[in-house]
Amino acid sequence: MASPFDAINPDAYSAYVFWSAVLVAKILLMAPLTAIQRFKNKAFANPEDASIISKKLKPKLDDIDVERVRRAHLNDLENIFPFFVIGFLYLLTNPAPFLAINLFRAVAVSRILHTLVYAVVVVPQPARFLAFMGAMVPTAYMALQTILYFLR
Repeated sequence: MASPFDAINPDAYSAYVFWSAVLVAKILLMAPLTAIQRFKNKAFANPEDASIISKKLKPKLDDIDVERVRRAHLNDLENIFPFFVIGFLYLLTNPAPFLAINLFRAVAVSRILHTLVYAVVVVPQPARFLAFMGAMVPTAYMALQTILYFLR
């Protein structure tokens, strides 16, 4: 019996691994970005963290810049991890390599742009919405194609 993994195109698989690794690095960079905002705005969540700057500094949980970065990070967690799963399952459908590679690329670039326009250099809407949809649409497409392929 043939394994479904035998049909995975090596170029599409390489692109999936590369762009997934880029997105993992992007998620990991959100913690230092949050820390930068906390230090810049002296907006620490815990008394022991605030005491690094001053014993008189009180915790601050409502800094707009810190919360913006935290929301961007949460949005990553809500959207990038599903991409990891469906992107791999999509590979099992033996998609055209060109299409798969560009779908993976679109998701990664859109997620990076989403963070840039939301948490780094705030750009008015619809920039964030477009960046969000630039990743959501390809991810939903891969989910639908995977469902239809395995609906037997």
